[in-house]
Order: sequence, then C-alpha cells, then structure tokens
Amino acid sequence: MPLNVRAAVVYGPNQPFVIENVQLDGPRDKEVLVHIKATGLCHSDLHVYDGKAPWEFPAVLGHEASGIVVECGPGVTKLKPGDHVIPFLIPHCGSCLYCTSNKTNLCQEAFVRLRPRPGRFSIDGKPITQLWGLGTFADYSVMPEDTLAKVRSDANLETICYIGCGATTGLGAALFAAKVQPGSSVVVFGLGGIGLNVVQGAKLAGARQIVGIDTNPAKEAVARKFGATDFVNPAHVERITPHLLKLTNGGADYSFECIGIPSVMRTALECTNPAWGVSYAIGVAPHGSEISTSPTALFMGRHWTGCYMGGAQVSKLPEIVDWYVDKKIELDSLITHKLPLERIGEGFELMKRGEAIRTVIVL
Repeated sequence: MPLNVRAAVVYGPNQPFVIENVQLDGPRDKEVLVHIKATGLCHSDLHVYDGKAPWEFPAVLGHEASGIVVECGPGVTKLKPGDHVIPFLIPHCGSCLYCTSNKTNLCQEAFVRLRPRPGRFSIDGKPITQLWGLGTFADYSVMPEDTLAKVRSDANLETICYIGCGATTGLGAALFAAKVQPGSSVVVFGLGGIGLNVVQGAKLAGARQIVGIDTNPAKEAVARKFGATDFVNPAHVERITPHLLKLTNGGADYSFECIGIPSVMRTALECTNPAWGVSYAIGVAPHGSEISTSPTALFMGRHWTGCYMGGAQVSKLPEIVDWYVDKKIELDSLITHKLPLERIGEGFELMKRGEAIRTVIVL
C-alpha cells in the first residue's frame, strides 16, 4: 500500500507551494525509503521553481537533504533501516564509462536523472515528478540506493543536509576540482552558500590571498571569518577587472564564479593570471544562457572550466561529515534560518532577497 506523506507540491513555475497529503509508493529494486529530517533550500531549486530550468509539474522539488532509512527494496546491499543518509545528485553505478574513468566524478546515470521521469509520488492517482530523482520537500521520499551516502549517526542532521549540495559544491571546487595550491591567490565571486564554502576550502588548502567579491557589504564580515583576506564590492570600483588584476599582483591563480551570471563568469576568467590562471564556473545560469570572451583572454594559457557538485563523488560525503564533526570545517553559522515545511515559500523569499545564506526546512 502507498504511504500517505506530507509534501510541498508546486503545480507550475512561480506558483505557491501547497502542503498536500500525497501518496508515496514503496521502494522497488535497489531503492530506499528515507524519512527526511531536514532539507536545504538551494538556488538550483529556485531555478526550477522560477521556470529558468526545464521541469515538469506538478512536482516535489528539493535535493539537499538528510534523513534516516526506513525500508530497503529488493537488491539493496549497502544500507539498512536506521542508517543515517545524505542524498547526492551524482549516483555511482560503478560500471559506466564515467565511473570507470579517473577523469570525472560524473556517472552516466546522473544525466538520466536530471530529466523528468515518473517518480514515486502521486495525488489522487495522478503522478507528481520528484526533482532529479530525489524530491526532498516531503516527510518521506524513495530514492535509488546508489545516490545515498551512509554517514555517522552522531552528526546533526539539521546541519549535514547542507553537505548534500551547497557545502560540498563550494568546498569541493577548491579542494577536489581546482586542488588549490598552498601560497596561491584565489578570487571568489558571490559570497552565498556556495561561495563562502569556496572561501573556506581555499583557506583549508593554504591559499595566501583569498579575495571575496559581493555587492552586499554585509558579506564582508562573514567572508573574513571564513578566510577571506580581501573584500571587494564591485559597486564601489570603477573597473572591476583591472582592480582585481592589480590587487592580485598580475592576476589570480584561481577564480570561482558562484552566482550563475554569464557576464560575471567572463570577469572571473579575465581577472586570473593570463598565463596560468584557472577560472571555474560553478553558479547555475538560467537555461539557454551563453558565455563569451575575447580569444586573447585564453591565448596565453588561461583555462576556463567548471565542475559539478564540487568534483566530489557520493563516496566522499562521509569524510566531509567527519570534517564537520571534527570541526575542521564550520557549517552551523552558515545556516541562518530554520523553518517548518509550511513556511517553505517564506524561505525562498528570503533567498531571493539575499537575506539568508542557507535556509533549512526541518521536518
């Protein structure tokens, strides 16, 4: 029999969240029923909600979460009821061209799950999609085993949900993808939930100079707390690229764009060292966006690239949880708001106004 669960359902782009009692089918082969305990609000969810990323509605959105395993379907071998887990957008099938390569953290199945397909939720017999195969804006969700990381049970579930996306995307960009070198210079564009973790990761890597860029002056204090050595508000600078080239003594070794604005991605590239600078586009831009630069910006050896989910695999999440518990990284102060499911719409408004670093829905 389907399980009756509470979920925040969206019936179309920019439509209000409706708290509904929906039906959730039990786990099938290699699937797991998870009791969601906390779920973060991510800008990627906002892109789907705003219609800037393609999806099918009605839908249960959400992907950055933590929870406890309730039931395992046939074929599940790595998890059992009672395990604490974090879902991750990138599964690991272990056999595809991507998984067997040492060149990427991606899995071919990840591309499949980014497209809408029938989920396990329904209401009055009508199917509801679950975002990217996860759909965590609900009390319970059914997910594939290969997208879940088992983590230690003494970690605060209301905080480690953040490791399922935002924290890992930022930390991983600096530590796993770019592999920031000790003594290097780093520029971070956008000091939100991802950018501040890039700052934190760069500090862990031993960067000498970490420049935080944001139009919100209130971000300076928190950026410096997490390791920024300099802060620049573009609104207070006549020409941002020359200013950053001078500030970093000829160009940064690394830059990270964490906003999702194509013009800022260009600035992030062009503020790096012209011979060896590397710029990572991390922010999710609206669907159909394009980026451009002058060929001379690349001619001498700059690299323009990106990374998905911080270059991390699902197997890396337990170690990042250990970092949090062992106080190697700090996440609690980045979660600025905690709300019940009924106030999820308020949480997205806080995000739009830039008043929250990370809002977590506690279920």
